Amino acid sequence: MPAPVERPGWMRRIAPAIGLFFLAPLVGEYLLGNIPASEITGVLFLAPMYGGGAILIREVVRRTGRGWPSILVLGSAYGLLEAGLLDQSLFNPSFIEDHDFQSGAPVPALGISGNNALAFVGGHAIWSIGAPIAVVEALVPQRGTTPWLGRSGLAVTCVVFALGSAALFHGLYEESGFLASVPQRVGTVAVLAVLIGVAFAIGRRPRPAVDRRAPNPWPAGVAGTVATGLFFSRPESWWGVAMGLGLIAAMTVVIIRWSRCDGWGAAHRLALAGGALLTYCWGGFVLLSLMDAASTVNLVGQTLLVLGAVALLLTAGRAVRKNDPRHRLVPDDRSVRPGM
Repeated sequence: MPAPVERPGWMRRIAPAIGLFFLAPLVGEYLLGNIPASEITGVLFLAPMYGGGAILIREVVRRTGRGWPSILVLGSAYGLLEAGLLDQSLFNPSFIEDHDFQSGAPVPALGISGNNALAFVGGHAIWSIGAPIAVVEALVPQRGTTPWLGRSGLAVTCVVFALGSAALFHGLYEESGFLASVPQRVGTVAVLAVLIGVAFAIGRRPRPAVDRRAPNPWPAGVAGTVATGLFFSRPESWWGVAMGLGLIAAMTVVIIRWSRCDGWGAAHRLALAGGALLTYCWGGFVLLSLMDAASTVNLVGQTLLVLGAVALLLTAGRAVRKNDPRHRLVPDDRSVRPGM
């Protein structure tokens, strides 16, 4: 008679969700350098919105049998929700003191900056949502595409996300008194509805595989590092907007082609996410300097964040290799594995 399989405790079952809950704001704001390490306690205030949003996106996509295209489109919707309706940085020209938030590639008719719109929506989709989900899924490869929460956990996450979002909106409104116009808010809601509709219209049916082998994960990581580095450092002008859109389009085409090949899997997704995190590893120091926040405490804290990010990527890489030895991150790997 086979021995009964011991079911892991509830804390172990929800551990990936807890990790994502805190990793999303740590990457999206602190590794970026937008909030200095001296204000690290603020992660407790940001986690309900950032982490709650990342968990909800991931759980909904995995429960409905969709994949990464839906995650990234919903990540874009999250970025628009935060910038357009919650902190309203998309419309507030004085969101940061002594900085005109609408000077980069301005769109006067909409009252926004084209540069910031791309940075907020694309940045949140890649760094606040996509990369943290990819890393945490790689840490638990056997549960990488299965739900982490039950119905009760999902309901609690919804409440936490709503309360965290409301707290952020209320706190910033009390501080600045700024409120976007009715047409701006209605337009934001309309675009959100379109993005959510697109997210659920795609990704249900698997794309047909092609008789071609996926590249080794290392080129995917290099491509992710170069593309996100260029996206992060592009000029704040219409040329920069065009450059950013071109990078997104090019990487979309490349990743779609690669993901249809034999052998594409968790190691490749982790490599792409690792490339994005490495961009923030150096970009955080740049942003701290630009914000005149490069004090000794903040530089030491930023260094610790970078070391933590690198350690997390190495741990995730070991977990992926342990789960499937064919996915070794070595140049002469000749393994073949089914697609996404």
